[in-house]
Amino acid sequence: MHLYTRSKGPFLAALAPAVIVYTLFAIIPIFVSFYYSLVEWNGFTDMKFVGLANFAEAFGDKIFWHSFVNNLYVVAASVFGQVPIALFFALLLNRKLKGSKFFRTVGFLPVVISTVVVSLVWGMIFNVRRGLINQLLSAVGLEELRQNWLGDPKLAMIAVCITIIWQFIGLYLIIFLAALQNIPGEIDDAARIDGATGLKQTIHITLPMIRDTLVVAVILCISGSLRTFDLIYVMTSGGPGHATEVLATYMFDKTFSSTRYGYGSAISVCIFFFSLALIGLSNLLLRRRAF
Repeated sequence: MHLYTRSKGPFLAALAPAVIVYTLFAIIPIFVSFYYSLVEWNGFTDMKFVGLANFAEAFGDKIFWHSFVNNLYVVAASVFGQVPIALFFALLLNRKLKGSKFFRTVGFLPVVISTVVVSLVWGMIFNVRRGLINQLLSAVGLEELRQNWLGDPKLAMIAVCITIIWQFIGLYLIIFLAALQNIPGEIDDAARIDGATGLKQTIHITLPMIRDTLVVAVILCISGSLRTFDLIYVMTSGGPGHATEVLATYMFDKTFSSTRYGYGSAISVCIFFFSLALIGLSNLLLRRRAF
């Protein structure tokens, strides 16, 4: 703090470019979306102010609410899939097993691979004719279990959620590993002396020590899940029959395919408030709950 007060100018100068870019490409577009959500505009004709009519239409739109429910499925899959699996592997790799660096690298690879590539690869895995899953089922004599994974409305959302879970486990794995490695070794030594080992040490010592990291991970899961777009758009484009439609893909369709910029902006504003509500609720529940 003393260093900051003495060198405030250089600190502010270093932060200024990032703040300016963030303001131009994040903050201002949010306010622009708020304005567009109150008008009817197709991108070419004059804007017509309609007030809250776009929101009223959205709240009465069955596909809008169906997309919201699908988003909740993605949130649940991310929070209860990515976080526990990543935490499990982080606890294993934190024990300094042989080859842990290799497994760390392999686990993080899906995060850095392009989402389009991930979508195409998993699209081929779930392919009804030559997909890996159906081929394996046929190879072990379970042809009756072959499914049209991305073409069946009952299975398409499950397939998409599996892909989302797989892609981002590595991100939370690295986050949890960093948190675990910052726990002082003296605490683990003291726990072992007191007889706390194995699962008991993990539950009563380790997890409380990384509690704030777990809260951040859950918040990242929720915010990222509500903005899910590219993976679903490439894999299914929201189909079949809106079975995998989420708010972001529905907003994209209404904004650019139907050229209803006002209505699309209203949906984006709804995504913004849904995100705030879910993040606020999860933050409140997680910070009150004691391990």
